[in-house]
Amino acid sequence: MAADSGLAYDPQGQTPGSLLTLVEFLELSLDEGECVVMMRRGTGVCAVYIGNPADEDNELKGHGTIAVDVADEILELTQSGVNRITLGDQTYRFVRSFTHIADVGAVIFTPA
Repeated sequence: MAADSGLAYDPQGQTPGSLLTLVEFLELSLDEGECVVMMRRGTGVCAVYIGNPADEDNELKGHGTIAVDVADEILELTQSGVNRITLGDQTYRFVRSFTHIADVGAVIFTPA
């Protein structure tokens, strides 16, 4: 089996809360077979959606907001391209990318 490429996060101590937040949204996206979409809304929050930003026929489903500092830490702890986070015996693989939706920048986390 080929080894994963990209960023691998396997905590030896306590997992940052930001990554736990991301994992919660990744679980939702896996359940729905869609992507996690994070978009900055205002100065202090980012809106989080589940859906496919390329599918213009179906709107993204809102799943709340997270603080900008949490969103920034998620971006610091992940990278563009392939990522892998291992928590306990569960491994989450996803691709982080960027797009614009209605003239707003959006970070996309696509389960792989």
